[in-house]
Amino acid sequence: MTLLAAGPQDQLAWLGERELETASIVEEVELLCRVAEGLAERGVLEPQELLDLRAVGRRIGHIDTTCRTGLWGDALAAADPAWGEIRLLARQFLLTTLGDWRQPMPRPVHPHTGHR
Repeated sequence: MTLLAAGPQDQLAWLGERELETASIVEEVELLCRVAEGLAERGVLEPQELLDLRAVGRRIGHIDTTCRTGLWGDALAAADPAWGEIRLLARQFLLTTLGDWRQPMPRPVHPHTGHR
């Protein structure tokens, strides 16, 4: 969520030279949303946190299939309004969950080794 909530320039800087497919980002968020349902059932997530996360999942689920193809950096550089909406929803989730949407960016995983 931190990566989705970050500004476009920070997202592009995080990507650097990585060629991350947009479909991979969408799949990761959809997986997170499915896992969150189970966490909410166990009381790990508060109801509002789950509602905020569902909103992110719904919006990312409505991204047109043509926008899911290609590299995420290209989609961000094209300033597709969908990513701006997702960014705002991710920020809301982090505000609800952590009290501030500005969080340290995740450390990138090296594609060949899986190590950080």
